[in-house]
Amino acid sequence: MEIKNVFVVGSGLMGGGIAQVSASAGYKVKMHDVEERFTTKGLEAIKGSLGKFLSKEKITQEQHDTAIANLSTTTDLADASDADLVVEAVFENLDVKKEVFGKLDEICPPHTILATNTSAIPISSIAAATARPDKVVGTHFFSPVPLMRLCEIIRGLQTSEETMAAAEAWAQSVGKDTVRVLKDHAGFIANRLYLPMGVEAAKMLEAGVATPEDIDKAMRKGYNLPMGPLELADMTGIDVLMNACNAIYNDTGDPKFYPPPLMRRMVAAGLLGRKTGKGYYDYSSGKQESYWEL
Repeated sequence: MEIKNVFVVGSGLMGGGIAQVSASAGYKVKMHDVEERFTTKGLEAIKGSLGKFLSKEKITQEQHDTAIANLSTTTDLADASDADLVVEAVFENLDVKKEVFGKLDEICPPHTILATNTSAIPISSIAAATARPDKVVGTHFFSPVPLMRLCEIIRGLQTSEETMAAAEAWAQSVGKDTVRVLKDHAGFIANRLYLPMGVEAAKMLEAGVATPEDIDKAMRKGYNLPMGPLELADMTGIDVLMNACNAIYNDTGDPKFYPPPLMRRMVAAGLLGRKTGKGYYDYSSGKQESYWEL
């Protein structure tokens, strides 16, 4: 199937990133959110990102202008009525996602593929809200979308091979390397491997085993990772990771995914990482600084 028109539900960090790479690849993109102030903020973030690529000569002026011309915004979900592909990037909550997919199922024509950017929720649980589970697929991008190369293509219990192939071809066309997740297991590949490390790092910090700096340094230097687990948690958002942990734990009952007390308390206190100025590290000065006293 040919994909020309892409509709992105959600204009935040992930939705905006997906809209940006899609528009840059030549697709006509509509980016949706519930209020105009959100779409305005999302569009400004995209323009800022494209401006940085232009200033660093990663793209030409023509590529910059074409990407912006391919983008439009809307607060009306009914504008997805001409979409060939819809990518949902809303809050990581099954009930919220099912509500969105139920509405999209009624709005979109029969050929439309409905994709979710969920980081951990089983695809089949989301597809259950539609009458087209064969056309529901997971397309899990990583943050920041314009820079990170991976996109996981996840098959639900009823996702057709045609849908898988179309979603994978689209993801590759926007510049991503893809991996296929062949069974619908919460957490997919990357998060199923990373999240237990993030959970254990939080437990070690809570127990006073080592400082955040030394936990992260051990993984960077010992395993050649670009970032340690606590640094990465701060960049992604500790709340995002906790929601993903809960989704996998609720699906599998595996205790290694259960968010430890420290993670739960930090989320309750609003210490979510870079986006709030403080998480496992303090960013209030504009730099990553330690504040833990062990």
